[in-house]
Amino acid sequence: MSGISGKVIAITGASSGIGETTAIHLARKGARLVVGARREDRLTDVVNHITAESGTATGLVVDVTRREDLQRMADTAMDRYGRLDVLVSNAGTMAVSPFDDLRQDDWDAMVATHITGLLNGIGAALPIFRRQRSGHFVNVASTAAYVVKTPQAVYAATKTAVKVLTEGLRQESGPDLRVTLVSPGFTNTEGIGKGADPEIAAAMTRQRDEIAMPPSAVASAISYAVEQPDGVDISEIVVRPTAQA
Repeated sequence: MSGISGKVIAITGASSGIGETTAIHLARKGARLVVGARREDRLTDVVNHITAESGTATGLVVDVTRREDLQRMADTAMDRYGRLDVLVSNAGTMAVSPFDDLRQDDWDAMVATHITGLLNGIGAALPIFRRQRSGHFVNVASTAAYVVKTPQAVYAATKTAVKVLTEGLRQESGPDLRVTLVSPGFTNTEGIGKGADPEIAAAMTRQRDEIAMPPSAVASAISYAVEQPDGVDISEIVVRPTAQA
């Protein structure tokens, strides 16, 4: 199925930032959405926004670290709409800190969200895509997968893993499936600095306010990959503000 109108698209991390903006953007182009996130109140706001504009969206409380939550998301798409065309794995956390701070719970959260969460999505969607003989994985990484800057080593490592897993999945996908990596640079979202070391969080927030691009730039990149004709796979997109080194 070419284009976006009529496609059934599931998006994780959809309660704010890139995920929220992408959901609204794709709904305006006629996609039918299954949106997931941990914050039910914010997720309800996103669904209400979409439906108020005559769009179609179903919201689910989803923690991507829980395999059963991703399975429920895929099952909901099948039950409500009869198919699943695209899975956008966008959920993320950026609780960065120097190694000497030994914030191991934050390290675990980034590994669980970015790596385990991605694999849980693949596990839920891949069997459906194989049965349909069509489907599209869109995995959101970061420019941190290309350039490591202190104190973002653990974050960069997990986003590099996203990049590697996406390429491996692409190589195994065969002629019927599509796999796209979207790597945003500094983006103006509430997640910048959230949970990070307080001093680092303040510095990141200042930089966000100075140079960050809007999440709509990333939504447009995702939309571009999704709307390509059948048989065309946009394998990788890096999108960053011009002011970012």
